[in-house]
Amino acid sequence: MDQCVTVERELEKVLQKFSGYGQLCERSLEELIQYAGGLRREILQTENQDGDLSGTISLVMTQCCKRIKDTVQKLASDHKDIHSSVSRVGKAIDKNFDSDISSVGIDGCWQADSQRILNEVMVEHFFRQGMLDVAEELCQESGLSIDQSQKEPFVELNRILEALKVRVLRPALEWAVSNREMLMAQNSSLEFKLHRLYFISLLMGGTANQREALQYAKNFQPFALNHQKDIQVLMGSLVYLRQGIENSPYVHLLDANQWADICDIFTRDACALLGLSVESPLSVSFSAGCVALPALINIKAVIEQRQCTGVWNQKDELPIEVDLGKKCWYHSIFACPILRQQTTDNNPPMKLVCGHIISRDALNKMFNGSK
Repeated sequence: MDQCVTVERELEKVLQKFSGYGQLCERSLEELIQYAGGLRREILQTENQDGDLSGTISLVMTQCCKRIKDTVQKLASDHKDIHSSVSRVGKAIDKNFDSDISSVGIDGCWQADSQRILNEVMVEHFFRQGMLDVAEELCQESGLSIDQSQKEPFVELNRILEALKVRVLRPALEWAVSNREMLMAQNSSLEFKLHRLYFISLLMGGTANQREALQYAKNFQPFALNHQKDIQVLMGSLVYLRQGIENSPYVHLLDANQWADICDIFTRDACALLGLSVESPLSVSFSAGCVALPALINIKAVIEQRQCTGVWNQKDELPIEVDLGKKCWYHSIFACPILRQQTTDNNPPMKLVCGHIISRDALNKMFNGSK
């Protein structure tokens, strides 16, 4: 993580310079345009009938050309400085990250079946991202056969998400109403929050939408039991329609962050109904690999240095424990306190009469031993 922080720090410096350079360019060019425009008007006013310019005007024009040249040279110099900052980001990446990670790979880990599973995960990821043409191309090149019914839910999900991102609620509302029973079964508040956002959008129209807002409030009836307080707040805001919600105690209803929240809620609940995880398995695996890779590269170097290559020769286990953080905790794992090994289907945990839990292999060793 220290390497990522170092690169991110260099990247932030570049972004700050880009932002400052852009503002400087706009300000400098605007000043030059105004200066040149003023000079042009002055020339038109003082121009002789013969078309000759006075010595004063000629001197002012010379100064104007010099000012333009100096400004352009300064902007070009600053632009070169940004290029050097960008190159430092590349050097920081090369310095902090190992470009050759083949040392931690295991030969033969991608057999035919494993390659097929990887392709399926990649196709699902592209479906989730709405990149249907890329997913179909991958299916053709890899020989995968994806049923149309597997693709349709992702198409609908991305269509609704794209609408929500531009603050169009109708597709999401139609989907929520059609799946109301299943959403209620999982205690989802998605439909209520969609109705709430639509009601707020009516409030933003002022008194012109008052009658429509009162009529639309009937949609809150099925949610009165669980969201009574929220509904009371929405009804109370109607009193301030004349002066505007933005000038009332209910200004918090206009918080723009709730649109990002509704996208997250919809994604979570829709994936739950489809039996999918909220995050793409490919994204999760990639993130976990980024966290684990530095430790694995270090331990591989130590193993090779000490010439104990037999320590890590299994495809389904690592030589050290890698902490991926709580965000990657999806299910509990039991490690035998005696053998210090994780239990598996072939070596399940066993509960003793005394209440202690150990692996079956440890229990068999105890039976065969003197204890």
